[in-house]
Amino acid sequence: MSTFLYADPHFFHASPDTPDGIIRMCSATRPYANGRELNESQAAAWRSVVKPSDVVIVVGDFAHRADPVALRKLFDSLPGTKHLVKGNHDGPETLALGWKSIHDIMYVSIDGQRCCLCHYPMLSWNGSRSGKVIQLYGHHHGRIPGNQQSADIGVDVMGPAPVRLNQIKAYMATLPPRVDPEAGDDLDVDGVTP
Repeated sequence: MSTFLYADPHFFHASPDTPDGIIRMCSATRPYANGRELNESQAAAWRSVVKPSDVVIVVGDFAHRADPVALRKLFDSLPGTKHLVKGNHDGPETLALGWKSIHDIMYVSIDGQRCCLCHYPMLSWNGSRSGKVIQLYGHHHGRIPGNQQSADIGVDVMGPAPVRLNQIKAYMATLPPRVDPEAGDDLDVDGVTP
């Protein structure tokens, strides 16, 4: 069993026949002709790496304004046990899909690494000052630069398939170090002595 992470696929956030919606907004990273191609390509990328015994944590914006029947068919066709960290586009149709769990913020240990998962980037999170907890987010489609402790893991940064934590950590190693916004004070804000 492996754990994969995935953010901002925005399934159905484009019309079936035109390159509008998310394709237009992220044209450099989503070279799809239309919404149908986006859905099929990203679903195929998911199926190419995830096995039925694997876990996938979607860090928000799984789908947007999807037909409930088409959305259910897509969701059921994707292998793995699926968890959701809610994003701003995850409406009632997405929330009703039968996720193993749904969270606003999720703290989880993956491959021995503590992770704070939230659709939105944060300046500080429990464990951030100790350097032992990384924060992974989406929402900004690569427009907000990350650092070695906090990074955007959306499809516009990491590619169209769910990714393993080792891939994310290799990417994060290329980013600048995190600057602690509270550096220099004597507060023990997250339970760990600085």
